[in-house]
Amino acid sequence: MSDIPAFPYPLLWEERSILSVANLTRQDGDEFLQLVKQYPVHIEVKRYPLAEANRALENLRKGQIHGAAVLTIDDRDNP
Repeated sequence: MSDIPAFPYPLLWEERSILSVANLTRQDGDEFLQLVKQYPVHIEVKRYPLAEANRALENLRKGQIHGAAVLTIDDRDNP
């Protein structure tokens, strides 16, 4: 078996952020926000305590999640 190649520590452990997820112009964003005012968007979020991550994955596999599933660290965040 070969050794695992080395790479810089920051690539492994530093936090990441998504700065952009689409190729949009500012005008595209402005037009989209105007449409949202006319046609409100309903967002569904299902929260799961971190200890129930396996249940969240199972519900996702079964198609029982409509919208987004979010794992929370503090159980008090769950309704």
